[in-house]
Amino acid sequence: MTPPTDVIDELAGVRADGTIDALRRRRPVTRDQLQASHDALFEPVDDAHLALAERALVAAFATRLTADDATAAWHARHAVEVAGAERAAVVLAEAVGAAASGPYGAYREDGLRDESTDGPRYRPSVEVAEQLGERLAAALVHAHLLTFRPREADDTALAALRDAGWSVDGIVTLSQLVAFLAFQQRVAHGLLVLADTDRQDAAA
Repeated sequence: MTPPTDVIDELAGVRADGTIDALRRRRPVTRDQLQASHDALFEPVDDAHLALAERALVAAFATRLTADDATAAWHARHAVEVAGAERAAVVLAEAVGAAASGPYGAYREDGLRDESTDGPRYRPSVEVAEQLGERLAAALVHAHLLTFRPREADDTALAALRDAGWSVDGIVTLSQLVAFLAFQQRVAHGLLVLADTDRQDAAA
């Protein structure tokens, strides 16, 4: 019987019965919930408010914004499979051009304003917006905002999504997707670091 897929294990190159596998199995509920969250977002029962292709393309964009790593590569492949090579190529090119370190944004609270930092704001060109459609282009803008300027995700930002045809349920799911991707990417990276450390210790 084929064991169920665990995307984090795949992203981090976790070997069955290895040290990192044993570490993850010490928290089986956490492990199962993380995979369940992935499945709910990328294999939903109902994708009426956020289509599967949109999910895949936003995921490829959001993960490539912050790193050229295993997670970004996985979602890039998934975007090609689900949304097609042409649209995926456009989205990935946009992500490379809009990549940054962040976070940025303005604090409104007294005592924190001096910590405000400015940085790039993503806006697709007219040509790209026409290629992807207004709805997806707006989703990429919002994904960039949540990734690098979460403090600025205000009513104006939400209104821009609604004007592009997004429903309230779609906006909520889109925001959940971007938040999950950031967490997934950090977990996979952390496990890769642990695995490298474990290999180095074993070789010493």
